[in-house]
Amino acid sequence: MAGSRVRVPANAKRGEVIEIRAMALHPMENGFRFDTQGTLIPVNIIHTFICRYNGDEVFRATLQPGISANPYLSFTTVAQDSGMFEFVWLDDEGGYETAWAKIDVS
Repeated sequence: MAGSRVRVPANAKRGEVIEIRAMALHPMENGFRFDTQGTLIPVNIIHTFICRYNGDEVFRATLQPGISANPYLSFTTVAQDSGMFEFVWLDDEGGYETAWAKIDVS
């Protein structure tokens, strides 16, 4: 994968609902296109996205071939404690991307 971008608020109050945004840079080949030699390009999509907050899974998505390149996800969770968000994207070729973001909760 070519990389990722995540957005998590730097600060939040305990119990506040916060919005998390995540995007992976990935071509998301659906298996229906051909290269310049006429060979079918195999399917290679991000099939799983996982977000963990201080080690606990707070969001998971299973993606399908209809998702566009560079998939963008937005979801909410409740700020409980200061710590780290971990983001993981897994694709069909065994590739993965991991990103982290810190949040301070008061």
